[in-house]
Amino acid sequence: MGILGVDVGGTFTDAVLLEDGRVSTGKVLTAERQEESVLAAARAAGAQDVERFAHGTTVATNALLERKGARTAFVTNAGFEHLLHLRRQTRAQLYRPCADWPEPLVPLERCHGVTGRLGPSGELEPLDLDSLPDVDAEAIAVCLLHAYRDPRHERLVADELRRRRPRARVVASHEVAPEFREYERASTTAADAYLGPVVSRYLEALSGACADAGLPEPLVMRSSGGVATPAEAAAHPATVLVSGPAAGVVGASRMAALAGIEDAIAFDMGGTSTDVCLIAGGRAARASERAIAGLPIRVPTVDLHTVGAGGGSLVWRDAGGGLRVGPQSAGALPGPACYGRGGTKPTVTDANFLLGRLPERLAGGISLDRNAAELALADVDPAAVIAVVNAEMLRALRVVSVERGYDPAGFALVAFGGAGPLHACELADELGMHTVLVPEAAGVLSALGLVAADERRDSVRSYLVSLADAGELPREGEADLRYAGQSFELTVPLQDELAEAFHLAHEVQYGFAERSREIELVAVRTAQVRRGPELDLPTSAATTVRGPAVVELRGATCWIPPGWVGARDGRMLRLTRS
Repeated sequence: MGILGVDVGGTFTDAVLLEDGRVSTGKVLTAERQEESVLAAARAAGAQDVERFAHGTTVATNALLERKGARTAFVTNAGFEHLLHLRRQTRAQLYRPCADWPEPLVPLERCHGVTGRLGPSGELEPLDLDSLPDVDAEAIAVCLLHAYRDPRHERLVADELRRRRPRARVVASHEVAPEFREYERASTTAADAYLGPVVSRYLEALSGACADAGLPEPLVMRSSGGVATPAEAAAHPATVLVSGPAAGVVGASRMAALAGIEDAIAFDMGGTSTDVCLIAGGRAARASERAIAGLPIRVPTVDLHTVGAGGGSLVWRDAGGGLRVGPQSAGALPGPACYGRGGTKPTVTDANFLLGRLPERLAGGISLDRNAAELALADVDPAAVIAVVNAEMLRALRVVSVERGYDPAGFALVAFGGAGPLHACELADELGMHTVLVPEAAGVLSALGLVAADERRDSVRSYLVSLADAGELPREGEADLRYAGQSFELTVPLQDELAEAFHLAHEVQYGFAERSREIELVAVRTAQVRRGPELDLPTSAATTVRGPAVVELRGATCWIPPGWVGARDGRMLRLTRS
């Protein structure tokens, strides 16, 4: 019996089948209907007798980016109907007052108020359900003041809406994001309602297609780095917005552990974007909030930083003649010019190909066209393209390391994705890193992460009290802490000496600690985790590869520049400076 993981990306859909210690892979171009790509990739990997199937999807992300979600309404307390539109009253861009934030998912004419008010300590005004106007929408988001602490009013409003509109999807904020900060909670609830019908339809179609193909019901990767059932994912689709990238972090963590390395940085460069995440002490960094398409989404997520730089990123010149790369991408169709599928605009992949860093034929059966790449780049120096895109990715790597108090020299760089291993050594040189790990399955590592992913169900409880008055806390999980009077908090693992751990974390992040100052407990985050399968990857006799060299891997290509040497053992290529 095999374990199958299928990850849908912007350009390719990848599959990994782990069966009796053997690894089989498949890579196909992503189709418009993602369920078709999933089944095609599974067939390409040779999936037949599958015991467990985990899936990473971009359906929720695409629907949010392309604004193709449900017709949604928003219900809050009377007088607060403008909550989604007022936001935080900060500028979208600091030095461009004319720059606008993305439009809210719900227009103002579908934002409604209901009479009634709860305060932090109890009811201030009785709830009047008769004041609730008629709400006509496919999905309805309900977010009342202080519902994270007392959801009584919110439950009553949600129940009334479900009674009135039995076919509409109704989401209450305490169900998806029971935390303080009204705008972030409202934004998350609105996104969850907006995405619900789209994600539900996709997961139903996928489950039906899998049943017809003899595959088990798929587990769906959540943004927090664990998988859940399709029903759980459909119930709150905001939790799967970073589905595929989270799987990549899981895979990178497992590969680093196999190499005996606890401190690493996951570096995933795909066709349209690059995702990076810090792994410290064997644990991927986590965050309670992430901005997607300019909207704050407050659900547990691996702490990824994303930039629009990938193999398919377009090369262009700005008004001043400066060379730029991305965030626009050639996508799966037509793809880079060298794919020979009608693309005429230059990309990073075209530059790598002309520099001799790619073979003539890629995984997925794509033969590269040198003439098309040369015509696309024309008078642009391919080496300059690589320098520009590397600079963009260096900034991302510094965000998750240097800017958070970590010296990247003490970390290994785990490079994966179709394009990651092409740039890893040069980036490591710039950051003073001494080790680069390139998994044999680098091109499909997100799918391999799905194979090994835990089942995970996250929960959060808000406190907003002094840490000294919080009482007994769970033994495992994380606490959001801050000094009294601060606006934002740091997340620290729960432990016996929690206060001292917070002081140390504050010192690392900000360069100082105030041990005499009162600490406030904002929230406690816990998770029910059921461990995933162990990665039993085959090994082979180690071989040595010295740069300059091009190494072909499963679904990816690694460029080893001069001065680097690699030891290849069948699981991964471990590169160090010679």
